[in-house]
Amino acid sequence: MKIKPFRGWRYVGLPGGDIGPFIAPPYDVLTGADKDRLLRGNEANIVAVDLPHVPPKQLGPDAEYEQAAQRLEGWKTGGVLRQDAKPCVYVYEQTYTWSGRTYVRRGMIAGVRATELGEDVIPHEHTFAGPIADRLKLTQLTRMQLSPIFGFYEDAGGAVGKILAGAASREPQAIGELDGVTEKLWAIDDADSIATIARVLGDVPVFIADGHHRYTTALSYRKQLNEAGEIPAENEANFVMFALVAKDDPGLLILPTHRLFSDLDPAGSVEKLAESLPEFSWKKLGPADMGAAGLDKLLEGASPSAMAFISGTGAELWLAALVRPEAMAAAAPDESDTWRALPSAVISTLIIDKGLKQWTAGGPPTVEYTASIAEAIEACRRGRAQLAVCLKGIAIEAVEAIALAGASMPHKSTYFYPKIATGMVLKPLG
Repeated sequence: MKIKPFRGWRYVGLPGGDIGPFIAPPYDVLTGADKDRLLRGNEANIVAVDLPHVPPKQLGPDAEYEQAAQRLEGWKTGGVLRQDAKPCVYVYEQTYTWSGRTYVRRGMIAGVRATELGEDVIPHEHTFAGPIADRLKLTQLTRMQLSPIFGFYEDAGGAVGKILAGAASREPQAIGELDGVTEKLWAIDDADSIATIARVLGDVPVFIADGHHRYTTALSYRKQLNEAGEIPAENEANFVMFALVAKDDPGLLILPTHRLFSDLDPAGSVEKLAESLPEFSWKKLGPADMGAAGLDKLLEGASPSAMAFISGTGAELWLAALVRPEAMAAAAPDESDTWRALPSAVISTLIIDKGLKQWTAGGPPTVEYTASIAEAIEACRRGRAQLAVCLKGIAIEAVEAIALAGASMPHKSTYFYPKIATGMVLKPLG
């Protein structure tokens, strides 16, 4: 990948460089209520620009995007945002706690040369037209990349990490709290350091962890500009803002996404499901009263294909594991062994498409998703879900292998935690 520094627009912030009131989670995980809450905290929160239409799954009225662009321009001229004097690469660090352990994830925000998917930039998910139309309209009117795409790469020898660590040894230039995560930013404008980063990563691909729709939007925007007249090679539209994290960074955590099912036939049960799925071994463990930490530990020590089933009010807990992998080969013959071993592939192919068809109330079950085992247990106890299936996480090597094979992972296969904050720095497009 080709790295390019840029003159970012950043919040001036509050005393001490506090930008907490101005930053937000990515647009695609927010609801209208989330937007209102963030704007009550500060009317200049980035969500006022980044989420003009709710939900952002399709194109909204032009006036909403026009208003967002006008608001952004007002922030630029009114001193809410200030542009860096020199092109920079930005060190970006997140400190967070998960399951009682504290992690630090450090990466960098930079422009990455836009290539067609599968060249220097490797995807692992499908994209849809509706969200791209929403993002494209916003990009056209703001002429700004508002939210970085989350990517991971291989930092062989740790050369890039050493540069980032050196910059992060100083006091951060911006800091903020967002949903329990401490967000920090430093700007590197040293030409030698930037040149070293660019040289080291010149032949290294980047894998998209999160932000497939934003990347595809950037390609569409560039295509439109080229159709109007070919743009210069160094035009900012040829580079996409990425938050890049080394794949061996100790803070790069991939959480499993657990499934919550409702609209099932009340006469069904896990015991009946087990009878219809002899491809699995089944073990009834009793009430799910061990708590989230205990269930997490149970799954951690179980086989790679293991998943926990919680039914009713949590009165039943079963542990299942695929013992006949040939069943996945027969059900998904065109997929690779790596794909067929994914917990999300097993649950969608055998549990949902086969087993749960016998446990429905006439139509397909309703499925919700959560990365929290505690929420899954509570959903059953409170009657929000009739069945919860908790999965094991997957290794980053599996994501990489499937992406390199040109395949797409099943829906909700990965949850890279925490999300990259929007508003740490904005990348202009001209």
